[in-house]
Amino acid sequence: MSQLVRLVLTCVTLLFAASAAHAQETSLVSVKTPRGVTQKFILIKPEKPAAAVILFAGGRGNLRLKDAQSMAWGRGNFLVRTRDKFAAHNLMVAVADAPSDRQQGMNAEFRMGAGHAADIGAMAAYLKKQADVPVWLVGTSMGTFSAAAGAIAAKGIDGLVLTSSITRSSPKWRIAKSFPDGVASMRLQQVKVPTLVVSHAKDACEHTPAADAKKLRGRLTSAKLVEVVVLDGGDPPRSVPCEAFSQHGFLGIEGKAVDTVAKFILANGKN
Repeated sequence: MSQLVRLVLTCVTLLFAASAAHAQETSLVSVKTPRGVTQKFILIKPEKPAAAVILFAGGRGNLRLKDAQSMAWGRGNFLVRTRDKFAAHNLMVAVADAPSDRQQGMNAEFRMGAGHAADIGAMAAYLKKQADVPVWLVGTSMGTFSAAAGAIAAKGIDGLVLTSSITRSSPKWRIAKSFPDGVASMRLQQVKVPTLVVSHAKDACEHTPAADAKKLRGRLTSAKLVEVVVLDGGDPPRSVPCEAFSQHGFLGIEGKAVDTVAKFILANGKN
């Protein structure tokens, strides 16, 4: 056998080995939660994940999933459109839909409530049965209400990531008086797990200014570790400021944002 043939065979073998190492399955999963509803999510499962993340889209969060690829809303949401980038870091990924009794959408009150926390706990329990790895909650925009609520009240949660966090409630919202600072008005002092806060320096959404990231850090008084990262750069916005195709959704620096989150999770994700 010639040296060139041996080299080619070696390269092919290495490529197959690399492909196998990054093999993953994508499926649509439905679980029953303690309150008797159905919770759907897209599951991307690497062969040997290092950790798991549950991703919570912003807006009303009602993806209305039909299968592992088809959804009625949210395809462009920052966390939804980057789900494969998270999986590329060897993370098991669950992209959460609204539960079956909230298919018209989740408002802030529901996202902060005990029922939603129970649904989140059911997803976390399912993921831990798939692989004995830490489960992290990652939310963006209105999804930060969900992620924070899960870290406060759900069982089996090992870490929290808040991106483009709601820190200024609109006067039109029903929670405006009781939660004027949005997520920062929640019981963040009860969060004990490592927490990462990620903002975009030029996020022009009136509800999620990067300047408020320090406010969140100041109220996470019991968290094992708190880190704040403010990113910059990207592409010119292609949507209004509070929508996903702007700095609010890390347009043009999605890879950098996901890398930042994944690095923190993998460095602090031991359960």
